[in-house]
Amino acid sequence: MAQIIFNCFGLHKLWIKILFITLIFALVQTSTPSSIQQRQSIEKRAPLVPTTDSSDDHCNKTVDIYVDIQSPPLTRYNYNRPMTCWYRFKSIRGIPKEWVLRLTFKKFKVGTLVNSTHCDGGYLQIVDGNSKTDVSNRREPGMFCGEAEQPQTFISETSYVKVVFHTDNFTDQTYFAFDSRAETEVYLRYGQHPELYPNRRGEVVQGSYCEREFRDCRLQTCYVQSPAFPGIYPRALKCRYRLQTRQPFIKLYLQNEQFAVDGQRCENLISCPMKEIASGPEHCPFDWLAVHDGRDENSPLIGQFCGMGKFPFSIIGTSQHMYVEFVSSPAGPLLNTGFHFNVGNWPGHVEPAGMKKGACNWILSSNALKQTSASEGIFLSVSHWYPPNTTCNYHIQGVENEIVRLYFPSFRINRIEAPIVRVDGDCAESLTIYDADYPDPSRVIKTFCDTFSKPMEKVDFVSTGRSMFVRFMSRTGSYSGSSLYYWGHYDFFNNTKFGAAVENTLCDEVFYAWEHPKGILRSPLNTLIYKRIASSSDVRCQYKFVNDKRAFSRVVIEMVSVAFKDSPYNVSPCTRCHEERVDKIIIWEEKNKTQQRLACFCDNIPRPVRVISSDSQMNLEMMVLGQYATQHYFKYPNTLFTANYEFLHPPICGDINLGPKSDGELIFPHTNAFGLPLNGKPQKIVKCIWELKVSSQRDLFISIDKAKFGIYGSCEVGKIEVYIAGRLEPRFIICPENATQAKELPILSAAELGAIDNEEALPVFIQYTGDNRFPGKSAFRLVWTELFHLPRNPDGTLAAQMLKSPCDFVCPGYPSICLPRELVCNNIINCPNNTKANTHELHSMESLIMTVEETLQTYGIFNLKNAHLLHDESPELCRHAHADSEYDEYENVKWALIVAGSCFVIVMFIAVLCKMCKRRVKNQ
Repeated sequence: MAQIIFNCFGLHKLWIKILFITLIFALVQTSTPSSIQQRQSIEKRAPLVPTTDSSDDHCNKTVDIYVDIQSPPLTRYNYNRPMTCWYRFKSIRGIPKEWVLRLTFKKFKVGTLVNSTHCDGGYLQIVDGNSKTDVSNRREPGMFCGEAEQPQTFISETSYVKVVFHTDNFTDQTYFAFDSRAETEVYLRYGQHPELYPNRRGEVVQGSYCEREFRDCRLQTCYVQSPAFPGIYPRALKCRYRLQTRQPFIKLYLQNEQFAVDGQRCENLISCPMKEIASGPEHCPFDWLAVHDGRDENSPLIGQFCGMGKFPFSIIGTSQHMYVEFVSSPAGPLLNTGFHFNVGNWPGHVEPAGMKKGACNWILSSNALKQTSASEGIFLSVSHWYPPNTTCNYHIQGVENEIVRLYFPSFRINRIEAPIVRVDGDCAESLTIYDADYPDPSRVIKTFCDTFSKPMEKVDFVSTGRSMFVRFMSRTGSYSGSSLYYWGHYDFFNNTKFGAAVENTLCDEVFYAWEHPKGILRSPLNTLIYKRIASSSDVRCQYKFVNDKRAFSRVVIEMVSVAFKDSPYNVSPCTRCHEERVDKIIIWEEKNKTQQRLACFCDNIPRPVRVISSDSQMNLEMMVLGQYATQHYFKYPNTLFTANYEFLHPPICGDINLGPKSDGELIFPHTNAFGLPLNGKPQKIVKCIWELKVSSQRDLFISIDKAKFGIYGSCEVGKIEVYIAGRLEPRFIICPENATQAKELPILSAAELGAIDNEEALPVFIQYTGDNRFPGKSAFRLVWTELFHLPRNPDGTLAAQMLKSPCDFVCPGYPSICLPRELVCNNIINCPNNTKANTHELHSMESLIMTVEETLQTYGIFNLKNAHLLHDESPELCRHAHADSEYDEYENVKWALIVAGSCFVIVMFIAVLCKMCKRRVKNQ
C-alpha cells in the first residue's frame, strides 16, 4: 500500500512538472509567438549545437582556389546578430605567377542600397591587391549591396583578392554564394597576342589602382577598360586615363559596342528599369565616364556618359590627346560590366594650308598654298566632335585678279548618327558655298543639307572674284564628325584680263582705244576655261579692238608666237588654216556686215607677223577644239599665243586710205585734226600708218619734200618707213640721217607690187613714227605718182603707138615711163630723177632724143638742146605751156572787155535819149 502511495505521489510530481513546463511555454508563446516560430524553423534547419570555431562557420579564413564558398550557416548563435567574414585566396602549386581570379557570384543578397551612396544593413567588399602589389584598391574598396538574381562575375586585376562580408543582422534574407577560378589568359581583356603588346592596357601610375598612361596608340595597341573588365567594376573608383596618338584626331571607340556604366540599379526591371545611354551630369549622378578633349580635366568636356546598351558612336578629339575619367559611387549593386574602348586616330588627316582661327575657322590663301608647292589645297569635313550650334568657316582667298575653284572628289550625305542634341526638322546640318568673302545670303552658290540634298562630286564651283566662303553649320552637334562627309579641293586661277571682260561669255574681251591704247595680248591665263566647256563645243575666245571712227584710227596686231599642241589624230602640217578643224588664231574685220579675213595661224610661226586693220575695228579669235581642250590645256603652263597690239593713227595723221589715183599728196600733220577725239591721254610718240593703193600694172614713184623731224637730228625722234604689204622689212626708210635721199627714192615697179597679168597690186603702207612732245615741230609732204609703162616691141624697142592718152609725156631718162598730160607742169615733179635711170632703160642717143623731141613737139617745143635732161616741171617746158595759157586768158579778157564796153555805151546812149525826151515833153 505504501508502495502504491509512493508511486502515485511520484506520478503526481511528474505531472506537476509537466503542467509547470506547459504553463511557462504558453506564457512564452503568448508573449513572442513569431520569435519562437522562427527559432523552431531554424532548429529544424540547423543542429542546435554550439559552434565556437569560425572555420565551422565558413568565415574568416584563407581558402583554396576552385572551392565553392557560400555565406555562413544560420544558427541560434548568429541569427539576428551582426556578422563580418573575410576570405583570402591562396594559389595552388603549378599556377603561373601572372594569374587573376575569377569570382562568379551565383546568388547574392546583402544589405539594401540607399540612394546609390551607401549600403544599409550589410555589404560585400572585394579587395583587389594588397600592400605588396603595385595595384590595389584596398584603401577604398567600396561596397556592393542589394540583390543579384543572375550570376555575376568579378575578374581581379591582381593575384591577391580578399572578400569581406558584413551584415548588421544576419538572417535567412542575407546570403551569398560564389566560386573561384584562376585565369591566366583573359582574351576579352588582353586581346590577341598580348605578349606583343605588354602595355596594351596602359602603364599603371605608381601607387594607384586604375590610373593609366597610354602613349603612341595605334590600331589594336591600346585598350581603355574599366577595372576588372570584362566583369563588374569595383566601387568607389576614380580612374584617370591619359591617351596619346601619333597623329591628330584621336579616336575612342568601343570594341564590342557594349557599354554598361550605371545602366542598372537592380535586376528587377519593374522597379529598376534599364537606363539607356545618356550624357550629362543630370542623367549620370552616380557612375559615369567623362571624356575631355585634351591632356587633362581642364580640357573641354566632350561628354559625361552612363547607361547601358550599344554605344552608337565613336568619340573623336581635335588633337593627339584625350583625357578619360571614370567614377563609380561608393556603394552600388553587384551589376554593370563597365566598358572597353579601342584607341586610334581618324585616318586620312590632312592639315589645310592656311591659318586657323578658333576651333574650326580657317583662312586658306593662295600665298599659303604656294608655300607648300602644291597645286591644290585640301580641307576635310569636320571629323572630330563639336558641340551643338557649331559653325565652321573656310575663307578661301586669292590675290588680286585670281578666282577660286572648289570641287569635291568625295562627298557623302548620311543621317546624323551621333547627335549631342536631337533637333526636329530639316537641315540640322548644312554646308553652304558663297561667291563672296563673307556669308552673303544674296550670293549663295550652293547649299547642301543632311535631309534632302544630293551630293555633287567632281563638279566645279567657281567664284567670280578673288574669294569664296564656305560655311558648315550644325544645330545638333556630334561626337564623331559631320553627317556631311566631304573632301574639298580648292585651287586658284589667274583671271587677269588684258581688256574689258564681256559679261556672260567664257573669255571674250574688248579693248577700247581710249582705255588701252596699246599692250600685250596672250591666251587666257585662266586655264580653267578649257575644262568648263563641254567636249562637244569648241573653246572660243574673241578679242575685239574698238576705236571711234572719227579718229581715223587703225589697229596693228603683231603675232609674236603661236604654240598649239598637235592633235593626236592629225599630225600633218596645217595647210588650209581657215577650213581645217584645228586649234587656230583667226584675225578678221567686219565690213558691210560681212567678215573679212585678214590672217589665220595654226602652226608655229618662225618670226613675228604684223596684221594691220583697214578701219578702226578688228577682231582676233582663238579657237580650241573642245574634245581635246581639257586634256591638252587645262593647267597647261605655256601660252598658246602671244601678241602685241596698238591703236595707231590718231586724228593728227588724217585719213587712213589713200589712192588709187594717178597722183596725190600726203601732208602731215593733218590740217583738220583739231576737235577730233584722242585715244586716251596724249602719247609721247605718235604713229601713223597710211595704206596707199596702187592701180593695176602701174609703177609707183614716191618723193618726200619739206620734211622736218622734230628738234633733234636722230632717226629715233622721227622716221618714215615704206612697206609693201606682206613684207616684214621696210622697202626704204627716210629720217634725218638720210633726208637728202627723200627726193631720190627708187621706183616701186608693178612687178614688185605683184600687179602682173592684170592682177590687183599689193597696197603700200607708209608708216610715220615721230616725237609728239613738241607738236608742230615734225612735218612732211609726201607725193606719189602712178607711172605708166610704154609698150615695147619683141626686140625691146619702143612700139609705134607710144604717145596716146593717157600716156602723153615720156619721162626723160626713162623712155619706158610716161605721164598723163595733166601731170605735166602741175608744180609737182612726177617723173623720177633721170640721173638714177637704169642703164638697161637707156637706148641709143638717137632713139632717146627722138623720143623726147617727139614728146616735146606735142607741147610746141622744137629743137631744144639737152632735151633728154628735162623733167615734167622743167621751166623750159612749163614756160611755153604757161605762155599759151596766158595768151588764151588775155584773149578772153580782151573780148570780155570789148563786150562790156559796148554794153556800157549802149546803156548810156539810151539813158541820154530818154532824158531828152522827157525834157521836150515838159516844155510842151
